[in-house]
Amino acid sequence: MINLTELANSSTAWPFQEAKSIIDKLQGKAPEKTYVLFETGYGPSGLPHIGTFGEVARTTMVRHAFQTLSDIPTKLFAFSDDMDGLRKVPDNIPHPEMVRQHLGKSLTAIPDPYGTHESYGHHMNARLREFLDRFGFDYEFKSATDYYKRGLFDAALLKALKHFDEIMTVMLPTLGEERQATYSPFLPVCPETGVVLQVPVIARNVEKGTITYRLENGTERETLVTGGHCKLQWKADWAMRWTALAVDYEMHGKDLIPTAELSTQICRIMGGVPPILFRYELFLDDKGQKISKSKGNGLTMEEWLRYAPTESLSLYMYQSPTKAKRLYFDVIPRAVDDYLTYLVKYTTEDEAKRLANPVWHIHQGTPPAPEVSTLSFTLLLNLASACNPEDKSVLWGFISRYAPGHTPENSPFLDQLAGYAVQYYHDFVKPAKKYRAPSGDELVLLQSLDQLLSKMPLSASAEELQNGLYELSKTLGITDLKEFFKSFYEILLGQSQGPRLGSFIALYGINETQALIQQALPRSAAIAGV
Repeated sequence: MINLTELANSSTAWPFQEAKSIIDKLQGKAPEKTYVLFETGYGPSGLPHIGTFGEVARTTMVRHAFQTLSDIPTKLFAFSDDMDGLRKVPDNIPHPEMVRQHLGKSLTAIPDPYGTHESYGHHMNARLREFLDRFGFDYEFKSATDYYKRGLFDAALLKALKHFDEIMTVMLPTLGEERQATYSPFLPVCPETGVVLQVPVIARNVEKGTITYRLENGTERETLVTGGHCKLQWKADWAMRWTALAVDYEMHGKDLIPTAELSTQICRIMGGVPPILFRYELFLDDKGQKISKSKGNGLTMEEWLRYAPTESLSLYMYQSPTKAKRLYFDVIPRAVDDYLTYLVKYTTEDEAKRLANPVWHIHQGTPPAPEVSTLSFTLLLNLASACNPEDKSVLWGFISRYAPGHTPENSPFLDQLAGYAVQYYHDFVKPAKKYRAPSGDELVLLQSLDQLLSKMPLSASAEELQNGLYELSKTLGITDLKEFFKSFYEILLGQSQGPRLGSFIALYGINETQALIQQALPRSAAIAGV
């Protein structure tokens, strides 16, 4: 019998490599809390986005890899930093002026501008849960406000108070001179206004569990650091959470490397054991610039899912997470086709190779069977380019002839792809279509193709058609096959790229392709002035 655990242990797939690093840290034993804790963080000042999906999806892949290697129970906490003070009003929320009146307050102490929940933070938390539930992630939602106010962080906060000077020693060298004068890892919450104060701490009492701080008007005030009366600054807060929850694994972006290093030091100062951290690279736009939400130069979650299935986005997140990747509309068709290729490949692989196949990790070890292995997303896009459909039913007229027995009902994933292809075609391909007239040599080429198709049976397969095209290129003395096929696409479809031409003709139809050729010939005559 195949031992899946043994195969997984020897796999080089990055989720297994990460899972093995956790096992090595634990020395194969369950931690004192009895489970291994994976964590992802969420800043609820804005809506969940494509980066949120990426972090949870990748962490879920590592978690599943760990479960394959070990029988130690696991949990995934989706932790919301909803007690943070709001420093800036986002551009994309309703009633920004109302929210502006509450700047500085914890997100869960600000009225909900959407009018649906008890606070701004509660609204965004609900959106996060809806977002994660939409994709079927297995997680437990946790709220910073809840943990602080219920005293679940009290023990760790008292440790931070005890090691106040040591934490300051780590933090002060990283700050400017002006910030050093007022910095404190503890941020008191004003009991009158609810504002999270950034004020100097002038005294502390470890036995009482209090700090004394000075307000701008000179008033001194003592407050408990426990029970939600204070929260910690971001770097200390992250370290405190690792310590309090005993987090075993967490991911972060490249931009947080300095923060992660400081939080690791603070965690150790507090007597905690830092989690294994995985650094992922950031996304770039089509010009190679870092994606910025404020600039709006990236691709949103909603935009990707308008044109492609979730599985394609999961694959994009799986591939090379430690390398910077461009994230813009043109990567979508390739991601879909790569997913389809991996899905078909999975059916022919042995168990060892399957564990290195991305679809094993995307689908938690049970990928679905491919519906039509010879239909790519690019091929559907080229079909849409040829027939200019208003809806996917037009594509199905060709698909049902190409793949008899397949219907929207029994091939739901293919049906989704047909709909995505129509949407992508109308939004991106059609506006950029630019037919060109054939040159003299290309006119001969088109006429030769027309003659070739006239001799082919209407039932000719994609492979037979492709072989016929190869023979045609030899007959015409053509050596540059790439340019040979590119000419057909530019003249017949108004675009420079496409799948195998034989596959396209088999899907679109021999008679229909000949009709495209006849449409192209008058363009040549018009250019020549005939």
